[in-house]
Amino acid sequence: MTIRRKQARLASGEIELLEMLWRIRSATLAEAHEALPRKIGYTTVQTRLNRLVAKGLAKRSGSHPAKYEAVIQPDQVCRGDLDVLVSRVTSGRIVPLVAHLVQDRDLTDAELCELRELIDEAERVHRKGKPKANR
Repeated sequence: MTIRRKQARLASGEIELLEMLWRIRSATLAEAHEALPRKIGYTTVQTRLNRLVAKGLAKRSGSHPAKYEAVIQPDQVCRGDLDVLVSRVTSGRIVPLVAHLVQDRDLTDAELCELRELIDEAERVHRKGKPKANR
């Protein structure tokens, strides 16, 4: 299933259910209710699962009892939330967000290496997209 680029925002309870589905792959309503790390009402779990299905983020089998399964990957949820964050907090500008994150934290050598690799890749993609006369 193709996930739309722009998705509805997810409530924390919906993310909690998706995390549970990613962890155990599929679950009936009763299994989902039991698998959650904190206890919430059975009908609340049912409502949230049905919302995830309505949003196209989970699917419900036709079997009885029905099984629920996530159809979105964790990185897709994170990407959507980060897009909203960048849009709202920094008016779509990435540098202020990254500057805040790298200046206010102690980064490990591995994180610094990963950031360098991301910047190197972004530069390669940027150069590749420019006409030869501009290089």
